[in-house]
Amino acid sequence: MAVTILTSDSEATPSSARAEGASLWVRSDELQASTGWELKPEGMCRGEICVPLPADRAASVVVERDGATWVDVAGFAGYIKQTSAHDEVTGTWYFGPGPEEHRGQFQLLDAPDFELPDLDGRKHRLSDYRGKKVLLALWASW
Repeated sequence: MAVTILTSDSEATPSSARAEGASLWVRSDELQASTGWELKPEGMCRGEICVPLPADRAASVVVERDGATWVDVAGFAGYIKQTSAHDEVTGTWYFGPGPEEHRGQFQLLDAPDFELPDLDGRKHRLSDYRGKKVLLALWASW
């Protein structure tokens, strides 16, 4: 079955991709075109950001098989705490924004914009209060 990989900015169907349970193995020569990540001696890299792979982690996400280097994309996503999901029926795998895509947002300490109604039902967006002090009181029943 063909595997489709969806990311926040691309869709790919690498010919080498093989799903094995919770693992998604992609040959290293198709990795960058499929996910944006590239296997280098310093670790897994995307643009200027490289994530070192300690020996124990590298042994579980990078293997030599059939004369090629294979990377467990799902295993790596778990290692960097990247959101992922897959549908076994359709062979579709989704990998959400990685830590490098959130880096600027966290450096600025900007909360994501959202909209909520007040007690009278009027909608308020957090961005409407930019530059002002805001106190958010949250409660949940669970």
